[in-house]
Amino acid sequence: MDEATASWANTTHDWARTVDLDHLARIRREPRTFAPGGPAHLVLEVVAYAADEASHRAGGRCLVTLHRDGSVSVADDGRGTDTRVDAHGRAVKKPVMASKDLRFFDFPDAQRLPDGHPRRGMSVVAALSEWLVHTNRRHHGAWTRRYEHGVPVSDLDPLDADGTTGTLVRFLPLTSLRTPGPLAADDLTRWCAHWPDLTVRLEDERDLAP
Repeated sequence: MDEATASWANTTHDWARTVDLDHLARIRREPRTFAPGGPAHLVLEVVAYAADEASHRAGGRCLVTLHRDGSVSVADDGRGTDTRVDAHGRAVKKPVMASKDLRFFDFPDAQRLPDGHPRRGMSVVAALSEWLVHTNRRHHGAWTRRYEHGVPVSDLDPLDADGTTGTLVRFLPLTSLRTPGPLAADDLTRWCAHWPDLTVRLEDERDLAP
């Protein structure tokens, strides 16, 4: 990071640190600590960010899709993940996937999610997924990036604007988290009703014919 970037004021994340390998490794060493409810907890970690956005905008919508390959996608209609431009004109995204959320990590009184377990942030989802693809749409540009076990493996690949804003996160939880059974759609529906400002719709594609 150049000096200008390193001096940026932090919000919920440390902008000077795009990837925190030690942080990601810690999560991977203790998967049952950071995702005690398995994949369902990871889904709630993502939806919580959509709920944050909805509460600031007096309402929002979110679509949770359970895919046949075991992956889950969460799409919202918010403003998209924050980005900034460094001194060289390069886009820098808010490091939500590969660094800790300063509001929740290592705080014993951290906010609890609807499943009763502590909220830790999006980095838990990335670190405990085989892969994760983050697609971001803001008014001034859109891009996508792929992560594997929490580490980015692609650049910010630009996308054509489509007139919308929002975030799409699709991830495949670790195999060890996906046992002994599949995600329970009924549980997710009940838990997602916890956020009054966010309208959540769930689509389950797992039983659809190929």
